[in-house]
Amino acid sequence: MLISTENLSKSFGDKQVLKNINMTVEEKCRYGLIGVNGAGKSTLLDIITGAAEDYEGEVYINQNAAIGFLRQNSGLDRGNSIEEEMRGVFSDVFETEREMRELERKMEGLPPEELRAVNAEYMKKQAYFDSRDGYGTEVKIKTVLSGMGFGGYDLSMSVSKLSGGEKTRLAIAKLLLEEPDLLILDEPTNHLDFKMLGWLEDYLSSYSGALLVVSHDRYFLNKVADNIFEIERGKLESYKGNYSAYLVQKAERLERRQKEYEMQQMQIAQMKTYIDKNIARASTSASAKSRIKALENMELVEKPEGDIKTMHIKFSYKGTPYKDVLRTEGLCVGVGGRTLCENIDLDIKRGDKIAIIGENGIGKSSLLKTLLGIIPPYGGEYKWGKNTKISFYEQENANLDYGKTVFDELRGKFPNALDTELRRALGSVLFSGENVFKTIDKISGGERAKLALCEIMLEHANVILLDEPTNHLDLPSREELERALCEFDGTLIFVSHDRYFLNSIPSLIIEIKSDGIQIYDGNYEYYKERSEFLSRANQTEEKSEKPEKAGKSEKGEAVYHRTKEQRRADAMRKERIRELERLIEELEEENRILEEEISREEVYSDYILMNEKCTALEDNKNKLEEYYSELIEF
Repeated sequence: MLISTENLSKSFGDKQVLKNINMTVEEKCRYGLIGVNGAGKSTLLDIITGAAEDYEGEVYINQNAAIGFLRQNSGLDRGNSIEEEMRGVFSDVFETEREMRELERKMEGLPPEELRAVNAEYMKKQAYFDSRDGYGTEVKIKTVLSGMGFGGYDLSMSVSKLSGGEKTRLAIAKLLLEEPDLLILDEPTNHLDFKMLGWLEDYLSSYSGALLVVSHDRYFLNKVADNIFEIERGKLESYKGNYSAYLVQKAERLERRQKEYEMQQMQIAQMKTYIDKNIARASTSASAKSRIKALENMELVEKPEGDIKTMHIKFSYKGTPYKDVLRTEGLCVGVGGRTLCENIDLDIKRGDKIAIIGENGIGKSSLLKTLLGIIPPYGGEYKWGKNTKISFYEQENANLDYGKTVFDELRGKFPNALDTELRRALGSVLFSGENVFKTIDKISGGERAKLALCEIMLEHANVILLDEPTNHLDLPSREELERALCEFDGTLIFVSHDRYFLNSIPSLIIEIKSDGIQIYDGNYEYYKERSEFLSRANQTEEKSEKPEKAGKSEKGEAVYHRTKEQRRADAMRKERIRELERLIEELEEENRILEEEISREEVYSDYILMNEKCTALEDNKNKLEEYYSELIEF
């Protein structure tokens, strides 16, 4: 056991945030901590890490366990360089190495009687250095820094010059190097791109210590958690498995509790009816009194309160655009005199749902702003189709007037709307009562996000552009937004790092690169699988092009010679790779169609037809395995 709590409670004034929390964190286990914004997750972390002391109940900490805690603000030393922060984790190792070098110099020329004592001291230092894997320290530092996106950085750069996101990434890297027995991470995925996320997930999957992570990233929770703690209405429930398993178990638990409550209420009603009918009769009075006593001693099942109330939104539009919604040709995007990406050719049709992804800083947000005319293009052109009406969700909600109240913000943008309409819209995103008269600078980031989505809902646009819409939303709000966007039958173009979101919504993923775009006809899982395949194929092609023989020119430069047979073999190899790629693509499309057909009622209700489709699907999958195996051999 690393940490346990017993009847832990915490209040802020009259509001009780945590109510009799009982939880245990065991060694080598991985826990996700979830709950709506304001549920008390950060408060619980503050208590168990000693940052908060005013609480009721007991907290037990294993004093022999090292605990590492990543807060949402990093806590790095701004005066240090990147390298100094990382090397500081191993200060004892580097100090031991320095002492070893001094002893080595000291041993030179010493007489045997003195050498023996110095050598014994050296051996102790060497044993400690080896126990701390001293020779692998630099490799560890480079590996973790590279994984967290610092591979190309000048390591002498001061921490003070890093952005907020870079500081968070560096703080994660430092904690990973410390390798505590319990690693506590509060929203670690906020500033990571797909490559960093994948690396971190793989690293944590093989991490030898325990993990307790607060996250709204459902994909991340599915990858790293094998237990879920949920705080709801101040109480904590635990679930075995990852986030997807939690969803199933929670639904089953709520259904079971509802049935238990209803059955007990039925039993109570029957007992009361019996008592009313029989208490006055001499022959049955004793029986009735026994039921009264049973009622008094009965442990009542608490009425289930159901899920926490979440926002409910619906996007609709007025006016249908033409089929061609947006076309770009050779579009070049840049800011501050620096080109970010170029050669962007898009042909977006009515009803398309397109996700835009790419490395941090590649220009995804700038692309949206270029298409909206907020910043000018650096080259090329773009043209919106006729009858398009566009709404835009800005990543940091900078288009809100922070000095206005929530209600006045809507009133200013929709002057012809009735008060009741605006109130109803605000209620759908959980603004009610006096909360609508709070100024926007006084509400949370999640509430600002909901207000911005409320405005989009009232604009009734047929094209919606969204820049990282899930950043400030809790899990229930993300799932509600996801549902609303899936049901929206207009055109959608959005930037997101939320991989769960990217799996559910887009019909097309466009990856932005500095020299152009790569289009993937599917969701995130398809993109991931296909991009990995293309990467392997490119590596294979590069390997096949490697020359076999080398000589030297008169200047000493390497000159490579290949025989006619070798050139012919290379040509055949490349042709086969291209053929395998074509066959794989065709089979994947066939499988997609088959899977769609199998889900139709007219197919799955017909046993013979269903069997034919399943057999064809299985045959295709076997062929795919053969093609992939052959491709890997190249």
